[in-house]
This record gives sequence, C-alpha cells and structure tokens, in this order.
Amino acid sequence: MTNTARLLSRSVLALLMSVSLGAAAGAATFEPKEPSATGAFLAGSEALFDLRTSDAARYFRNALEADWENPQIIERGFIAFAANGDIKESAEVAQRMLDVAPENELARLIVATAALKDKRYAAAVTDLESMTSETIIGITGGIMRAWALAGEGRKDEANAVLDELGAAGLQNFLLFHRALMDEVAGDTAGAIDNAKRAWETDPFVARIVEAYARILGNAGRFDEAADVIAGFEKEGYTHPLVSEVKQAVTEKRRPGAFADDVQTGAAEMFHGVGVALARDGRRDIATVFLRLALYLEPRADVIALVLGQVLDDAGEHDTANAIYDGVPAASPMKPTAVVRVAENLDSMGDRAEAIRRLGNIVVANPTDVDAFSVLGDLQRTDEKYAEAAGSYTKALELTGGNNPGDWRFYYVRGIAYERNKEWPKAEADFQKALALRPDQPQVLNYLGYSWVDQGINLGPALDMIEKAVAASPDDGYIIDSLGWAFFRMGRFDEAVEALEKAVQLRSNDPEINDHLGDAYWRAGRTLEAKFQWTIAAAVDEGGAVKERVVPKLANGLEPLPATVAPVQSPVAQNATPVTR
Repeated sequence: MTNTARLLSRSVLALLMSVSLGAAAGAATFEPKEPSATGAFLAGSEALFDLRTSDAARYFRNALEADWENPQIIERGFIAFAANGDIKESAEVAQRMLDVAPENELARLIVATAALKDKRYAAAVTDLESMTSETIIGITGGIMRAWALAGEGRKDEANAVLDELGAAGLQNFLLFHRALMDEVAGDTAGAIDNAKRAWETDPFVARIVEAYARILGNAGRFDEAADVIAGFEKEGYTHPLVSEVKQAVTEKRRPGAFADDVQTGAAEMFHGVGVALARDGRRDIATVFLRLALYLEPRADVIALVLGQVLDDAGEHDTANAIYDGVPAASPMKPTAVVRVAENLDSMGDRAEAIRRLGNIVVANPTDVDAFSVLGDLQRTDEKYAEAAGSYTKALELTGGNNPGDWRFYYVRGIAYERNKEWPKAEADFQKALALRPDQPQVLNYLGYSWVDQGINLGPALDMIEKAVAASPDDGYIIDSLGWAFFRMGRFDEAVEALEKAVQLRSNDPEINDHLGDAYWRAGRTLEAKFQWTIAAAVDEGGAVKERVVPKLANGLEPLPATVAPVQSPVAQNATPVTR
C-alpha cells in the first residue's frame, strides 16, 4: 500500500479537519418501514456512516425522489453517491446543493471534479475560485484549481496558487505536485528538480520514489533512477510499482510517465489526501476522495487498493473484494489484490479457503513476499506453527533477512517457534529482530516475558520490559509483562500495582486477571485474589485459565519456598524465580 499521506503534515491536517459527514456512532440500525423521505434519510445516513455505500446511495435516491427541496437530504445525497462511485450523479445533486447553499465546499469540489474530468478547465477554475484555505476540502480545492490552471496552460498562475497554499505548511506535498505539473507540461528539468526536492524530504514514500525514478528514467538518467530505488529497498521497503520501474531502468528502458495528463495528476492529489484522511479516522470523506481519484484516473490500481483497504477497515469485505477482483490480471498490483481477497476470506470466517488460496498464490508467484507473510500469519492464527515458520522463512529468503524491516519476520517466526516448543530457535529470532530494531516494544516484551516465565535472565528481562513500557505505556499486555516480572522476582506490591493497571487496560483478558489474582494472594490480599480468579475463569473462553484457577479458588497458592521471600526493591539477576 502507498505511503503518500506522509506528504501531508499531521499537525496541519489536525488543524484543518472541520467536515463531519457521518451519522452518530452507536445508533441502532434503522430500516424504514415506509419509503418516506425521513425514513430513507435516516437509513441512508446510517448506511453512509457504516460505509455501506450501495445501500446509502439507494436510500438517498428514494429520499430525493420524495423531497427534492430538502437541503439536508440533498447534501447527504450527493455525498452518498460520491462515496459509492456514482460521480456524475453526485455532481448533478451537488449542483443542486450549490443552488441552495453556494458556500458548500464539498459540493463545489465535486462539481469542479466533473468539469476537470471533461477537460472543461475554465469551468473548474471558476467553480473553485471561492474556496478558502481554512479546511482540508478548501486546500484540496486550491490544489485542484492549480491543476485546472495547468490544464489551460496557465502554469505561472498555477504556481502562484500553490505558493499561496504553501503558507499552510504543506510545502512538501506541493513540491510533489509541482513536479507532476512540470511532467505534464513537458518541463523535464523542472520536474526533476521538484521531484528531487520532494524525495530528499521523504525518501521512503513509495509514490515519491516511483515518481522521481520514473522522471529520471524517462530523461535517460537510468543510473540515478536505480540509485533512488536502491536507497528505498536498502531500508527493507518494497512496492510493486517501484519494482516495475526498477526493471525498466535496469534494462535501460524509459519507464513511462507517472502523470501523463491533468486528470492523472489531480487524481494523485485526491489519493494523497484520501490516505491522510483515512489514517486520521475519517473513513467517510476519505472514501469520497478516493472515489473521485478513481473517477479521474480509473487505471490507478494502487488507488483502488487503498479504497479497498478503507472498506476492509469498515468491515465491508464483499465490496472491497469486488474492487480487488476488478484489478486487471496484468497489473503489477494484482498479486496484492489477490492476497487481500484471501485476507478478507479469513475475516469473513473462511480461514481454510484463505489459506488454500494463499498456498496457490505462493506456488504461482514464489517471489511474492506479501503472500508468504500473510500466509504465515494465517497459519500461525490457525495454530499451524511449523507451517507458519516455514512461510516466514521463505519470506526472509526473499528479502535477504538483513534489512531493518525484516525484524517483523524474525519476530513472527520467533512466535511460531515458541508456540511450537522450539525455544532455542525462537530466542535466536527474537534477538535477531532486536538487532535489526533495538527499540521495538513488541519484541522487547515478548522476549522479556518469555525469559520471566521461564525464570531465566530476570534482570535483563525486566530491563527489556521496562523499555517496552516506556515506548508503549498504555499497552495492557506489556504492563502485564511488567507486573509478572515483578511477581516472579518476589516484588509483590509492585506486581499488584502494575497488574491492576494492566487489568484496567485489558479488563476481559483472563490471563491478566489470573496474574493479578496471584499477585494479590502473595501480597496477602486473599479475598481479592479469589475474586480476581473468579473473574479470570468467567471471562476465559478457551478453558485453559479456568482449569488453572479451579484449584487456586479451593486452596490458594502453594506456600513460597523457605529460601524465597517477598522483596520491595530490585533483586539480583540470578534471584530465584517465584512460581505461581
């Protein structure tokens, strides 16, 4: 998936967010018994909030047929149509919105998008003249206005618009678009200069790397393009489109333009802002922007994958799968789309079919790192630990195993080995993951907790866990590890304090509740211990914790060995561990 959203300043986005399109969260599902305008409006609003865009569009068509004069129905209607990809219909209703509310910026943006699509650049410029730069929609409209001016050949005016927008703190994002505008205008020198400046600011964003390498390659500067890609890959990053450009420049072929017309460039603007909005939790407006991007550039499979991911995150897997299935077989993004479909099958409850399909994918595409990664994850979730370790090993063979990003494969393979009772292999993988990413809190926690649970390396284990806590202070599982480390070292009061916080963060986790019960017992708080064990048994769905707490509820914990006494200060690394 692309990382273009990193072009946008998070602080600026936070300042500019001012549009709320969704229905109230937590509302009960509303299904109108009669096709009234009010009923259809309520049902459509809820469907839009849930990103059930087909339902939302259907309801708002009904509502608009019943009441074409209601501004609320008109506004929500054109948004629903856009979110469903019905852009022409959305533009028609948005124009009606502007008749009753000329200040509506989103309506103006959608009408202008339709004009830009039809190369009616002067109309788009006019539609966007009144946009402000105080909201994310206003800024987006400003960038689109610059693209429309570029379409008319008014490059100086386009740059003046971007200069004005740059005052909002989006210079890096605008550098990228200046490069694309230069590319569309045939200004190779300008394109290279602006793309280089964007790349120097953010050299690990796939879309920037792809664009800069394409522009260099098209200028015949193949070695420089190869160096840009090599720097990206050295950090462990990969992307199908970057790989496509790499193959071209390696063969001394011009890879083709990133943006070959105004519509493609404006689509990339909607793409970048849409990704940023999605990451900010604004799935509704992000969906609208991504649909507008695909309307302007239907061939942009990478944008389709982002839209599918947004729908996946909303639980709309069927709709997302339809988008993934629509990616052409010849597209560099097709393997990723096929993997996403398999992931969705698992999310929809058919893990066996998901694993079967992924197995077929890695046979057909034995260099697909993502497929091996997802296959390993599903095998691990399905408790097929040896098979999962094998899949992660294949992924590491493909990546080389020494890139910073490879820490994740060592970490998950270590988990698979640990669950498969192959501790020496697991320990080695966790240590290799930390060699690549020394401050990674999940790895620090997993290795530290494993040592604590085995009663070995208690001092280093505690140091690791405390480092993980500092990095992720609100992670209930890591706080549980800290409390359990204190418990195993005999520091019971500190264990209680940490485990009480862990239970607050993860109140329904049976293991954490069981740990707190043990700490209460050792701290002499026996009634609280039994209460906590009772909770642990009640919330345990697997049965293992329940089986463990039954004898404790009857008899408590075994007395401590005479050589072990509770302590309230740090103990030596070789201290005798306290057992449950």
